[in-house]
Amino acid sequence: MTTRSPAQQQQLEQLYRDHHSWLSGFLQRRLGCSHSAADLLQDTYLRLLTRGRLPEHAHSRGYLTRIAKGLVIDLYRRRRVEQAYLDELASQPEASHPSPEVQAQAVEALMLIDRLLRGLPSNVSRALLMHRLDGMGYREIAEQLGVSVSSVEKYIARALQHCLMVALEQTL
Repeated sequence: MTTRSPAQQQQLEQLYRDHHSWLSGFLQRRLGCSHSAADLLQDTYLRLLTRGRLPEHAHSRGYLTRIAKGLVIDLYRRRRVEQAYLDELASQPEASHPSPEVQAQAVEALMLIDRLLRGLPSNVSRALLMHRLDGMGYREIAEQLGVSVSSVEKYIARALQHCLMVALEQTL
């Protein structure tokens, strides 16, 4: 988090006072749940703090809306990934189910993979997952995707490069 001057602190406090109720209502309408809305409201202001810059007064509502909408999308994506994991887990014998802590770690890992692969074309991300998760060779992947081995090599290189770039962006 960045250090703020007294003037910036006052601007942030004013932004919060001016838009807190409106943003809370906006999120409650989007989510239909006051608890989730409260969490995302807090996350919206936290994101604003960590970005290190505040919007101009005239653009405050739009800026907060953009942040909040992104967080809503992230929440729905997380729920979808978590539900897919739980559905897959339900198809396995209960004795093989991991502890709740391990389940939470698995969901976090799946969210990281989702974040890393987001934005890649389907064949590119599928090739990487087939290679890394399923242990498939390039020739086998090529046959499944209906492309050449050379294409699979390019797909995997592109996917790895993309993942590296996303990871580097997140550390900055």
